Amino acid sequence: MNASVRTVLLLTVVGFLGMGFDAVSAFAKTTFPPSTPSSTSTRSTPQKIVEMYQLAPLSASTEKRDGLPNVAPQTDWPSPVEDEKKHIFILADVLEYRPNMGGSESGNDYRWDIEGWYGGDYNRLWFKTEGQQNSAFKADYDADSQLLYGRFFQQYYDFQVGGRLETQSYRDHNVTRGLVVIGLQGLVPYNYEIESALFVSCLGHVSARLTTTKDLSLSQRLILQLRLETNAAIQRVKKFTTGSGLNNVEGGARLRYEIRREFAPYVGVSLDRSFGETATFVRKEGGDSSQIRFVVGVRVWF
Repeated sequence: MNASVRTVLLLTVVGFLGMGFDAVSAFAKTTFPPSTPSSTSTRSTPQKIVEMYQLAPLSASTEKRDGLPNVAPQTDWPSPVEDEKKHIFILADVLEYRPNMGGSESGNDYRWDIEGWYGGDYNRLWFKTEGQQNSAFKADYDADSQLLYGRFFQQYYDFQVGGRLETQSYRDHNVTRGLVVIGLQGLVPYNYEIESALFVSCLGHVSARLTTTKDLSLSQRLILQLRLETNAAIQRVKKFTTGSGLNNVEGGARLRYEIRREFAPYVGVSLDRSFGETATFVRKEGGDSSQIRFVVGVRVWF
């Protein structure tokens, strides 16, 4: 091999080596770029992430900051719910006729249980009235009316306080008394509606009442309502046929058909029984202390 050929081969080898170094250098720069000096270069990666997603200070402005939502309370926004708007509501839950099917001396009679209120979600003025004739609790005719102030104090519950006027008639004479009412009304778990009240008469006689109802939907329009009511007293008040202790328990089942939600006729059965001294008083006045009644009525609200 002569000198010129060796020179050409040497230059060719040097050229290939130079091209290989340039390729390796370019690959290294692309894969491992040099770090840029900065003021946060000495901080750890988790700390950087925290600083990156740190929430902006809350303010009353509706503007967003750094793309993050502003969750601060907005003082200039209107209330989403008009919970102070006044409404009126009246419910005749029991409005029924009870034919005499037992052959007793007493004739057909009736019963009502109506309540209503006016106000908003927090403050309401309640009106309640109920009455019946010839029950196991009262021998002849019994009616009472209540006017109450109701205050919402917890979800589903109203605290109520006010007055009650109770009237009874028997053998053409009437007795009436006034009582102070302290009550609680609301919806307990499993959709049981409860209505409890403590009564204190002007003479210091204390009594109580508990009513609970439960609606069972058999179809979209057919509803079976279960109802239980009981009364108790601490003192004996013979004038009002009330003994001390448990006075009576009444249970009923009413099947209603809702032609409209506001109007539903029903049929049902009611079992009423008084106990102890109360039963004795009722029998002395000619009443029946244990009764089973078939009822027909209508449930209305608006």
